[in-house]
Amino acid sequence: MEWLLGCVGLLLVAIAVFWVVSVYNGLVRARNAYKNAFAQIDVQLKRRHDLIPNLVETAKAYMRHEREALEAVIAARSGAVNAQTVAAANPGDPNAMQQLAGAENMLTSALGRLFALAEAYPDLKANQNMMQLTEELTSTENKVAFARQHYNDSVMHYNNKRESFPGNLIANMFGFQPAALFEIEEPGEREAPRVSF
Repeated sequence: MEWLLGCVGLLLVAIAVFWVVSVYNGLVRARNAYKNAFAQIDVQLKRRHDLIPNLVETAKAYMRHEREALEAVIAARSGAVNAQTVAAANPGDPNAMQQLAGAENMLTSALGRLFALAEAYPDLKANQNMMQLTEELTSTENKVAFARQHYNDSVMHYNNKRESFPGNLIANMFGFQPAALFEIEEPGEREAPRVSF
């Protein structure tokens, strides 16, 4: 009889260990998925940030009197690159994601002002380089939006696993922190910059 009770006890311990390992591994997979999803945003933001200096250089030749708008785009790009570097070091960190969203909002706003000013320069609108750069930028904005959606879906999945019972027991035991969404703060800035040349 003692032998049977010992076997049952051992079986229960083995089941409990298997359950803890299974839940832990599920949390790790979910965390890695949202980090991978952020890496996709990182790639698209880098592409966006790399296109902007070419866009500014092309516009600079035509918009000599609009130095303030061009400098605003350059400064906003620099802030966005710095915020992207911080966020890439710790994707999901609420402060880093908030700074990244704010910096990207400022960049989108500065680009919108630049494109609005560019409307007054017909030669610039007709320039092949400018047309190609704006088309690439618009395409990249769409890719950023898609990557952001995928990241936010991955974060939601991770946070659900982390907060749901019984996963919350294991998450708290092993220090799984909540991940932050990548949200755009201003409703007017939820759209890609409008480019119409």
